[in-house]
Amino acid sequence: MVQRPTKEVPSGPLRRLAAKAYTSRRKVATAGAAVLALGLGYHVVFGRNGLISYDQKRMDAKTLDGELRTLERENEQLRGHVERLQNDPDAIEHQAREELHYTRPGEVIYTLPPEPGTK
Repeated sequence: MVQRPTKEVPSGPLRRLAAKAYTSRRKVATAGAAVLALGLGYHVVFGRNGLISYDQKRMDAKTLDGELRTLERENEQLRGHVERLQNDPDAIEHQAREELHYTRPGEVIYTLPPEPGTK
């Protein structure tokens, strides 16, 4: 049987120095891990793509979705108006009377001055 060499455990002041060194290394490692965790947490919250940025982008997306729905409704109304103008002679006549002030023979149009405060 082969005998392994045993490590001598220091005694006295050397042992206390080794214990202090071990404690100091642990404190430094713990402080380093804490600083790393704090830095990572800061980056997650305030970083370029952090929670603050994500929340702002989410609000912007909601606003843009609302604008998109509004524009789609307006677009649909304009399509219906174009469809009526292309297929309905009464709609064409109504548009001509409103915008171009066309009249039928014998009709008289009275134009009133605009109310004060409106253009």
